[in-house]
Amino acid sequence: MAGQVIGAKLALFVGDKLVSLQRDNTPGLLWAGYWDLPGGGIEPGETPLACVLRETDEELTLSIAANQILWGRSYGTSSGDISWFFATRLDAQVAGDIVLGDEGQGWKLMTVDAFLSDAMVVPQFKSRLVDYLAGVPAAPDFGG
Repeated sequence: MAGQVIGAKLALFVGDKLVSLQRDNTPGLLWAGYWDLPGGGIEPGETPLACVLRETDEELTLSIAANQILWGRSYGTSSGDISWFFATRLDAQVAGDIVLGDEGQGWKLMTVDAFLSDAMVVPQFKSRLVDYLAGVPAAPDFGG
């Protein structure tokens, strides 16, 4: 039996750089203080795509339309559940519209090389980003 969908993340390129969020440094928080991507936990009745769009708006005050999402696929987690990973690319001037929401310590634009080589990036998102960049096919039903 397949696990339940628990959340979604977004590789958000602004120009040629990736938007990264630094997670809160709360004791007990998984990956506390690490660099992360926009996204989070799915709410009841929410699709993975709706989840990542809502979370991106909450975390970065950036509204992205569903048809702007270029790629998405599901991944199994170590607990047997399912997490979605999406990708999109926006114009560089969008960086001026980003405002940190009420989660996280800050945000920054990172080159792909910096993201992939940084020991303080949530590890599982590195391989998922590599899949997108390598042209691994999107899931046919991601709803973009």
